[in-house]
Amino acid sequence: MRHDILADVFSIIKNAERVGKETCIVPASKLVKNVLSVMQKRDYIGEFEFIDDGKSGMFRINLTGRINNCNVIKPRFAVKKDEFEKWEERYLPARGFGILILTTSKGVMDHEEAIEKGLGGNLLGYVY
Repeated sequence: MRHDILADVFSIIKNAERVGKETCIVPASKLVKNVLSVMQKRDYIGEFEFIDDGKSGMFRINLTGRINNCNVIKPRFAVKKDEFEKWEERYLPARGFGILILTTSKGVMDHEEAIEKGLGGNLLGYVY
């Protein structure tokens, strides 16, 4: 039984990238779709498509080889709109390298878009 589907997705993507696969298949949910959209918009992954298996479904993701590391952040810390620098130092290797993914009142987005819109939210994970 799965407890954290997002953690499973990140570990599947990270392991597939490390062994050099071109595609991987991950479990589907609305949150996973939104996180994959953010990763795709920032060019960490290629196209992804939904595969209906009669249950909850799966996503087939085309990998680009740009991910060094990705993981969830637990617990899902609340971040104010002026605190992003502290969390960047904690989870990302360098300034301007990688993204923090968070959920806000306006949806799932990366930390740079949240700063631009002046939003805070809850951290979901990071990718670099």
